[in-house]
Amino acid sequence: MRRREFITTLGCGAATAVWPLAARAQQADRMRRIGVLMNWAVDDPQAQASVAAFVQGLQQLGWTDGRNVLIDTRWTSGNADDTRKYAAELVALAPDVIQASGASTAGALLKATRTVPIVFAATADPIGAGLVASMARPGGNATGFMNFEDSMSGKWLELLKQIAPGVTRAAVLGDPTLSSGRGQLGAIQTVAPSFGVEVSPVDVRDAGEIERAITEFAGSPNGGLIALSNPGTAIHRKLIIMLAARHKLPAVYFEHTFAADGGLISYGTDYIDQYRQAAGYVDRILKGEKPANLPVRAPTKFELVLNLKTAKALSLTVPNNLLSTADEVIE
Repeated sequence: MRRREFITTLGCGAATAVWPLAARAQQADRMRRIGVLMNWAVDDPQAQASVAAFVQGLQQLGWTDGRNVLIDTRWTSGNADDTRKYAAELVALAPDVIQASGASTAGALLKATRTVPIVFAATADPIGAGLVASMARPGGNATGFMNFEDSMSGKWLELLKQIAPGVTRAAVLGDPTLSSGRGQLGAIQTVAPSFGVEVSPVDVRDAGEIERAITEFAGSPNGGLIALSNPGTAIHRKLIIMLAARHKLPAVYFEHTFAADGGLISYGTDYIDQYRQAAGYVDRILKGEKPANLPVRAPTKFELVLNLKTAKALSLTVPNNLLSTADEVIE
C-alpha cells in the first residue's frame, strides 16, 4: 500500500472511531424536554404541591428546569375537551417523556401518541382504563403509579359506618364514564349489604348536578357521603365539603386534602409522594429505559386522617380505635 493511501485509510478509521463518542456526548448534553399534563385547576394548592414534588424529585436526580431540561405544563381543570386539546399540544412539542395526572389525562395522551413515553401518577385501575397490558409488564408506551386497587373502596364504607353508625344510606360521588369510577362503586355495592347500607350513585362531572343531587339526597334521614377517587371529586372538592357541612352529612374522602379542608375523614395514598416517585421513572426513561419494561407500582402505605372539629360539628363521637390508628388528627 502506498503511503498516501495508508494515511487516508488511517484517517478515516480514526474519524469512524471518534465520531460515535462525540455523538454520544452531544446526545447526553442536549436539552431534554418533559411534558406535564395535570387534570386539576392551575390554582389548586394540592395540584401545585404535586407538581412541585415532581420537579423537586427531578432536581434531586440531576434534572433542572431551564438548565438541562425544559418542562412544559398544561392544566385541564378536568375538562374533557381541554384534556384532549392539551394532550395533542404536548405531543406536538415532541417531548422525551410526558408525566400525566390520573387515568383521564393518560388516556388522552395515549390517543395522541403511541411512541412518546408516558408516566402516570395517582391513577386507579390502569388496566381497566386501557393504559397498560399488565402491572408487571405494561407493554406499551405508558407506565406509572396507581393510587389503590378498586377492592380497597369497601374500606371507605367501613369507615363511614365506624364513625357514623346510624348511617343507612350512602351517596357515592363519582364519574360513571370512567372505568375506575365504576370499579370503585362496584366494590362498595358489593359490601354494602353486610353493613346494612343502601348505595346511591351521584355523578360529579357538573357542579350544578352535584349540588342538586346532594340536596335531594339530604332530604331523607340517616345519610352519608363517600367521595370516590376521580377528577370530578378532586376539582369540586370544596363544593362537596361545603354541601356535606350544610346538610350535616358525615363523609369519607379518598385523599388527605379533603380532611385538611374541613372534610370529616379521609383514607388513601400520599398523592404528593406519587409525583415524587414519578420523577424517578422519568429519570430512568431519560436515561434509556422503556416504559414497557417498567412495572406499574401499587401503593404500599395508606393514610387515615380525622378532622375532630368537623366531627364535633356533626355531633359525632369518634371511636377510640379510629383515634389510635389515625396517621393525623386535625383539631
